Amino acid sequence: MSRSRNAVLFLAAVALLALAGCSGKEEKPDNPGGAIIRSSQDPNGLRGATLDAPYSMPAATLTDTSGNPFNLVTSTKKPVTLVFFGYTNCPDVCPTVMADVASALTKLDDQVQDQIQMLFITTDPARDTGPVIRKYLDRFDPAFVGLTGSLTSIKDIAKAVGVPVEGMQKLPSGGYEVGHGAQVIGFGKNDKANVLWLSNAAIGDLAHDFGKLVEDNR
Repeated sequence: MSRSRNAVLFLAAVALLALAGCSGKEEKPDNPGGAIIRSSQDPNGLRGATLDAPYSMPAATLTDTSGNPFNLVTSTKKPVTLVFFGYTNCPDVCPTVMADVASALTKLDDQVQDQIQMLFITTDPARDTGPVIRKYLDRFDPAFVGLTGSLTSIKDIAKAVGVPVEGMQKLPSGGYEVGHGAQVIGFGKNDKANVLWLSNAAIGDLAHDFGKLVEDNR
């Protein structure tokens, strides 16, 4: 099977998995070849899912947890930028992904860690104020950058990088969930992303790929 065919199957799988990202379950598609693509045979040596057509980082400006403007292109100064869309009230997948990324980073040398910036973009700006996001991210890594903005802007940014974001889904309790893609996207210093990881990526694979991205973007 060609890499192009693999990419099509993978992206279809992402669409099926993504909106279950914070619903407490992830239902895999019937097609076993489309659930996850291991790229261990990829010539770049990455273990995540590599994309034939890279995503470009949108030149959009959001607001960080201190209330300052943060441009996704000009404010990302480090060679590698990781991007995840989620929200602080997410019951399961979001905290798991954040914890896994934080754990993977601790497996890298300090000099390598310092070359990586993690962006958490809320999909629930109505509840996720700057202080709320900051308190949430500090549980995992104080260096993680939290961003918010209008829901319209956030949805546009997410769409540009292949992450579906649904509106509010009411719960019997009276609260609501926000369906969203659960993938982490890895950008290089050229503001292009060629790799992403689903929420069930192994911590060892994340650490390997984060280090490889830094090496490739020196």
